[in-house]
Amino acid sequence: MPTPTVVQVVVDKPLAQGFDYLWDQQNLGQEPMIGQVVEIPFGRSSLIGVVIKVSGHSDFDINKLKQVKAVAPLPPLDSAALRLMNFASQYYIHGLGETIVPTIPQMWKKPEDWEKIPKKLIAAEKKKEKKDREIKSEGLIAESQLNNEQESALNALRNIAVEKKFRAILLQGQTGSGKTAVFLNWLSSILQDEKAQVLILVPEINLTPQLERRVRAYFPNKNMAVLHSAIPENQRGVAWYEAMTGKAQIILGTRLAALTPMPNLKAIVVDEEHDPSYKQQDGIRYSARDLAIWRAHDVKAPILLSSATPSLETWMAAKAGRYEYIRLDQRAQGASLPNVHLINTRDPQNQFSPGDVGRPEGKSPISKHLFHAISKNLENKKQSLVLINRRGYAPVLSCNACTWMSKCQQCSSYMVMHKAGALSRKSVLSCHHCGLVKPIPEHCPDCGNADLRALGQGTQKIEDSIEELWPKARVLRIDTDSSKKSKGAEELFQEIHAGNVDLVVGTQMIAKGHDYQNIGLVAVLDADSRLFSQDFRAPERLFAQLVQVAGRAGRSGTEGQAGGDIFIETQYPEAAVFQYLLRHDVDGFLSYTANERDEAKLPPFSYQGLVHAEGKSLEKAIQYLGALKGRLRSKNLIGHGLKVYDPVPKAVMRVAGTERAQLVIESGNRKQLQEILELIDQDLRSHSQGRISKGENIRWLIERDPISI
Repeated sequence: MPTPTVVQVVVDKPLAQGFDYLWDQQNLGQEPMIGQVVEIPFGRSSLIGVVIKVSGHSDFDINKLKQVKAVAPLPPLDSAALRLMNFASQYYIHGLGETIVPTIPQMWKKPEDWEKIPKKLIAAEKKKEKKDREIKSEGLIAESQLNNEQESALNALRNIAVEKKFRAILLQGQTGSGKTAVFLNWLSSILQDEKAQVLILVPEINLTPQLERRVRAYFPNKNMAVLHSAIPENQRGVAWYEAMTGKAQIILGTRLAALTPMPNLKAIVVDEEHDPSYKQQDGIRYSARDLAIWRAHDVKAPILLSSATPSLETWMAAKAGRYEYIRLDQRAQGASLPNVHLINTRDPQNQFSPGDVGRPEGKSPISKHLFHAISKNLENKKQSLVLINRRGYAPVLSCNACTWMSKCQQCSSYMVMHKAGALSRKSVLSCHHCGLVKPIPEHCPDCGNADLRALGQGTQKIEDSIEELWPKARVLRIDTDSSKKSKGAEELFQEIHAGNVDLVVGTQMIAKGHDYQNIGLVAVLDADSRLFSQDFRAPERLFAQLVQVAGRAGRSGTEGQAGGDIFIETQYPEAAVFQYLLRHDVDGFLSYTANERDEAKLPPFSYQGLVHAEGKSLEKAIQYLGALKGRLRSKNLIGHGLKVYDPVPKAVMRVAGTERAQLVIESGNRKQLQEILELIDQDLRSHSQGRISKGENIRWLIERDPISI
């Protein structure tokens, strides 16, 4: 009797193990290979899985094994991609199946459509060719146009790439210093190899169209795959297929692109490497930047980390010599950096007085000093950006007669007031955590008072105020609400570039990476909202955001020209964040932050893990984590450089009716932390069905290297 062929398959379930299936070569029409995407019977239904092992043996009764039903019309995932997935699964304490399978686009996970896929690919190819012809290419800065500093940086990168081995490089450059032109010219030399593939990661979807146009200008004859969650599923499926078969030479995308198979990967660029958007916040909570570094090391390729405000971890690695360090300290066209002005909102002189000329009617959310600066900027025919990091009209609605406030019934947060037109035809209250939307009450639900007041301000309220202050100005609001309407975010940004707007109001969407050419002034309102936080990284993030948004001003200026102005409204102008920003001293701020973290032994001077627990009762969730800590203590695992803090509620304790708690684990040794997290995973799994505890019905998850606590 011939030896049966057994394959082990992993599926998208919170399970540590794979499952054995029989492979009928005659029925399936091909031999089994590791990395194949297959359809398998699972319980009473079918699932998509990936083959991770082929053998002639099973620990289970061969006669009881089910057979693989079908094989996807795909080549197997390449060995380098599988090594990456395996590392991600182990490091981030996540099942291998629930690491691999979610990275495969839906198009390839519908067995009923597999026969139609060849026709879909042909149709998609024609559609893509047409789209490529329609997309404008722009922003080409040839090597001959680079300044001396950029040319020096490019030569250094090329010398590193010649070695054809892993090197991590930090390219730190002032905003407007031409970092993108440097790395695109560098990639052009790598892509002279017809088979080579390069990966370019960007932090946010809104940055991909602009960079896509620039990449097309540099590489008009190269096939590019664009990957992010906002593109249609079939389009993403085709792009992923072209990347994993080596047809696409340039892969441009957000964090999900970091896990895309690329058999001929020769270089990686992580643009705005400091951005927290690279950290996944659900499912497997990976850092796309960190996985990209591991991937480059694995395939022996250079990786470039680009930023005006590098993360503390990357900056310290460069300072210590673990990463190559290349700097661009001047703006590409020679303009000076923007002038920073701090407006102390506690100072009465910065507020309007009754007798002031040009004083607006009613209370202005914009200080007197800033009002005059924006008015002057408008007179000079320059555009202004106004940043307030809060969408909606007002963060909370309250009653003047009692203590009622617009709390969400399902979350431990307030519902935000949105005026008509943003989310619906009428003004509504919306929870930004669970998505609950309710009509605005006509009177107080508690006392019946009809006088309800909107507290605080969001982008919509600032937009209204600006239209009242400068009635002749053309005002545009850009946030996630406005970008969901008929005009997408890209069309809104094009309005700015085309000069059809005088004043732009927006959230952090307007602050990152956009190469505006006529911004003379940037204003930041309510900067203090992120200055004080339970998150020790808050000042670092605020500083990065302020440097980024400041860098939108005066970018088109040439040698000797002023670089525009940034005005920051704050009650605490003496804070280190603002003082270092005044001097444009990124290195000084990072050095100051490093000393603070070293004293407190916080990352990167220690390593952290989180155990999340969610349930219907906060008390039960905390008890569950407390019991886990007790078991660790009883096994003498706490101490010896390992700290396990007491379980506490999360900052947003309740979301969509689920109570949430967390347990922080900290160690000065990366390996020690990894070992303890693996032990915790084994311990919790032994009392759970998947990731739900059997007795308490608590859902748990382990997170490695959290960026928000």
